Amino acid sequence: MKKLALSALLISFSTFLFAGHHENSSESEVLKALSTYMDARNSRDFKTVVDMSSKSGTLDTNSDGSFHKPLTQQSVDDWKKSGEALTQYFFPEATMIAEGVVHVRFYSEGMVGSKEKMYDYRTRVTMNWIKEEGNWVIKSAHYSPASYGGVHKTQASDFED
Repeated sequence: MKKLALSALLISFSTFLFAGHHENSSESEVLKALSTYMDARNSRDFKTVVDMSSKSGTLDTNSDGSFHKPLTQQSVDDWKKSGEALTQYFFPEATMIAEGVVHVRFYSEGMVGSKEKMYDYRTRVTMNWIKEEGNWVIKSAHYSPASYGGVHKTQASDFED
């Protein structure tokens, strides 16, 4: 009887685990896509960055204090003009908000600017990823500055392996 009860418990628990994994597969896929996207930005692989943006355009708000950007078609040339950047991201969270739509939020910090002068950069980011032609792509992104307060200030040595 104990074996039967233990077996039933294990089956129930396994079913719960597999069902939970299925429900979160979109979230896991988007977090993997986010990693690819951020790596592409850091390596200046702007073709990949553009390919991971919605073909119908993106709605963005930058952390530079400017107002919301209009619906924009991403291009490699525009990304090349964006200046140098080396950033890391932390504490990514993904939440499916509708079929084919995943909301992501994380913190990012690093160095941005030009080869002559780099500046500390720290921001909070929210993104909405959509499933488009079978791929997860960014539809909107909102970057809001995060003040440094008493937190760690980025240094070049932070990026050494």
